[in-house]
Amino acid sequence: MIRAVLSFVLTLSLAGPLAAQELRALARIVAEDSAARDAGRGAEISLGLSQPVPFRVALADNPPRLVLDLREVVWDGLPEGFDAAEAVTGVVTGAAGLSPGWSRMVLSLDRPLGIETAAMTTDPGTGQARVSITLTPVSAEQFAAMAAADSAIAAPVRSAPAPSAPGRLVVALDPGHGGVDPGAQSDGHDEADLTLLFARELAERLIRTGQVDVVLTRTEDVFVPLPERVSIARGALADLFVSLHADALAEGRATGATVYTLSDSASDAASAALAERFDRMDLLQGVDLSQSDDEIADVLMDLARLDTDARSEALADTLVAGIASSDAGLHRHSRLEAGFTVLTAPDIPSVLVELGFLSDPRDLERLTDPDWRASFQDALVQAILDWAATDAAEAALRRQ
Repeated sequence: MIRAVLSFVLTLSLAGPLAAQELRALARIVAEDSAARDAGRGAEISLGLSQPVPFRVALADNPPRLVLDLREVVWDGLPEGFDAAEAVTGVVTGAAGLSPGWSRMVLSLDRPLGIETAAMTTDPGTGQARVSITLTPVSAEQFAAMAAADSAIAAPVRSAPAPSAPGRLVVALDPGHGGVDPGAQSDGHDEADLTLLFARELAERLIRTGQVDVVLTRTEDVFVPLPERVSIARGALADLFVSLHADALAEGRATGATVYTLSDSASDAASAALAERFDRMDLLQGVDLSQSDDEIADVLMDLARLDTDARSEALADTLVAGIASSDAGLHRHSRLEAGFTVLTAPDIPSVLVELGFLSDPRDLERLTDPDWRASFQDALVQAILDWAATDAAEAALRRQ
């Protein structure tokens, strides 16, 4: 039996800078090329994609499952009746466990099936890709051995983000809320869903500039603790952190976007809390505080904040200016400060953007309008690039 390569990410051979750029963008499902069909006592799985992406396949046991991971895919276009194969009893899609930047499809199997072939082909005319997997019957013992060999891949464990290309800006996007915490709710809409949709679309626009890599703190409707969101950004060596929200007010009216930075009063308290709650080796990129006492750790974080806070302020001001130049709409108090936990990283410029207010009918209509979101996202993309260019120039002057 010919086994697919299961122990590492399959590398795609693509020509030119454009292909490399597109490889980082979100892929979408091509419904007409996607199906699970019977093939004798086995099955054939086809998954059409808008573009080629790295992928990996594995088997998992108890119960038997096929696990397919791909660099980030939007699953919305998966057709109904995809699991038409008799051997496939169910399909679940989402993020690849806790691995940032990966999407996962899990197919439940009613019998032991081994992977005969797994391959991706690309149409040179359209640029679309297709993942094809052939499953054939094996004994229960053979399946168990294959699943044991693939266990490191199939397990939902955190993996390190892919390294960014040299000179490429790394942006951490944090869709607010998720899972058991839906956030604000209005007229059948949850803040968690709207911010995730906005973050995915914004990520794709950033990536397609060819200058940016993106890590999302969550890629599906799951709960991620607030400190963990900051740790995900730090693990990706993010250059900036943007948290996305769309709040609601029980009383009064508010409309338009607002950009927050961490308040001065919250910064000192946040530094103290971080020193107590986190491993000191995780507090500052490239600075080992594990051998430092509390006083030294506090001083080093204060010094880091002197630089980071100024850069966060500049980022926030640039974002506000960018939003003002679009039709997105600004709140009358467009620049505010607050003690949000997700803004407490002492070494990463961080802002929180309230996209609008679900309690306002006009804002809710805007947030559910793809054209309005696109205009807002374009403004944010340009503002982020403008800030990055200015920040890099100022850093060069400081080094001189």
